[in-house]
Amino acid sequence: MPEVRAAGRKVHYELHGPESGAPLVLVMGLGGSCRGWLPLQVPELSRERRVLIYDTRGVGESEDPGGPFSTADLADDLAALLDALAIRRADVLGAFLGGMTAQEFALRHPLRLDRLLLVGSYARADAKRRMLLEKWRDMARVETPLSIQVRERLLWTLEDDTMEVTDLIDSMVEFFTREGSPVSNDVFARQCEACIGHDTRDRLRQIHARTLVLCGRHDQLTPPKFQRELADEIPGARLVTLSFGAHLVMAESAQRFNQIVLQFLAEDRSGPRDRA
Repeated sequence: MPEVRAAGRKVHYELHGPESGAPLVLVMGLGGSCRGWLPLQVPELSRERRVLIYDTRGVGESEDPGGPFSTADLADDLAALLDALAIRRADVLGAFLGGMTAQEFALRHPLRLDRLLLVGSYARADAKRRMLLEKWRDMARVETPLSIQVRERLLWTLEDDTMEVTDLIDSMVEFFTREGSPVSNDVFARQCEACIGHDTRDRLRQIHARTLVLCGRHDQLTPPKFQRELADEIPGARLVTLSFGAHLVMAESAQRFNQIVLQFLAEDRSGPRDRA
């Protein structure tokens, strides 16, 4: 995996697709590495687009500067990476923590952004999500066995029907436990803190990029009400709710998810900014 120095730190990244393709950045969410995009999104999205995936600070082989960080810090990290790779502007798709990062990127670096795609994100956590994220943070801090942490997160991120396939769930837990997390307990806890502290509610109307908000109808971690708030507050934003899928809708409904993303990216930039 290539690496580059951005903002004085080593960052691991991958570029896929034709060099002539318009840049599309995929920003991974809480607890995942950029390789999570490889099986289901990168092959389809990179057919005509130049897709950039990367490990955020402290994830995988990307350097960890230590200390707390915010979603604004992660947005500045992305801007520094684009500088290092000589990418002037890009479309940005972010999931959960990646979507929060993308919101801040749109606000802090608007001239670097073409289109914004937010997946299973929120403008600010409510009391229930703050308590949940505090629980996940504390589980990481006391080094709860990874298998238990994985099962806990799957409960909140997969469709009920998917959870009924117990052999699949067991194999997922076994895989993640065997392979190990790409994020240390310490970094995961700090990521949770960034999610807890994220708040763009009073600034969303300052986002002027053409925006698509995507979610699964049965998402428990970031229910559709959070997506409606984003779509209502970002001028001209479009909301699409997939009928099957929970928080990991990009995996559970991958084909439809990719189709919607590609259709949005292919739309005439001068066309109407209607809502779906």
